[in-house]
Amino acid sequence: MQFRYDDKTISVNVATRADLAAKVTARWQAGDGFALATINLDHLAKLEVDPAFVDAYARQDFVVADGWPIVTLARTAGTPVELMPGSDMVQPLCEWAAIAGVKVGFVGSHDQALADAKRVLTERVPGLDIVYAHAPAMGFDPEGAPAAAILAALTAAEVRMCFLALGAPKQEQLAARGRQVAPSVGFASIGAGLDFFGGHQVRAPKLARQLKVEWLWRALTSPRRMVPRYWQAGKLLPRHMIEARRQRRQG
Repeated sequence: MQFRYDDKTISVNVATRADLAAKVTARWQAGDGFALATINLDHLAKLEVDPAFVDAYARQDFVVADGWPIVTLARTAGTPVELMPGSDMVQPLCEWAAIAGVKVGFVGSHDQALADAKRVLTERVPGLDIVYAHAPAMGFDPEGAPAAAILAALTAAEVRMCFLALGAPKQEQLAARGRQVAPSVGFASIGAGLDFFGGHQVRAPKLARQLKVEWLWRALTSPRRMVPRYWQAGKLLPRHMIEARRQRRQG
């Protein structure tokens, strides 16, 4: 599935978890970094109105489907993909990093959440080496001097797998910048993915996720924040569905 914005195209270009594992491992073995984004409906809504976000997203190396609407669009377009939410990919990426023997870093969220995520993941993943954790101050600018300092620190610490928990669009923008100035680092933009390990945020119950109604659970538990977001994003679905069918016809 492709999403087009003027002269830029964003493609969901990694279809399966196995494919993602192979791609990131190959980058580590070659001494190269990467930028991984997990596209969802909220991102599509932001991409509609933020050219800087479009530019950052177009510079991501790997894009996976975060949310059943994206999976459905991809299937409709004739390019089926697996569901790979950022929150579900943190531990697998840590496992692959441990196997590859690469160092891991965290950027984002807050100090206690990062400490809890480090503790839980280190317990769960044998051999995991988390060497850097930093929670930026409020108002963090991914194009500012503090961001440059973070990227320099990641390189100095020899981090090869860095989780960005800054929220969109800041995390994708920092990843895009990092590809230029910290080319050996692999960046994964995972939103609140680190917060779940210490219980700082709560995921939808497993049944809600299995029934594909995680969005409804979120709307009911946080209506002021989530209902307007889902409303804006949901309005885009019909147009994207028409585009997905067009892409299928064109092969």
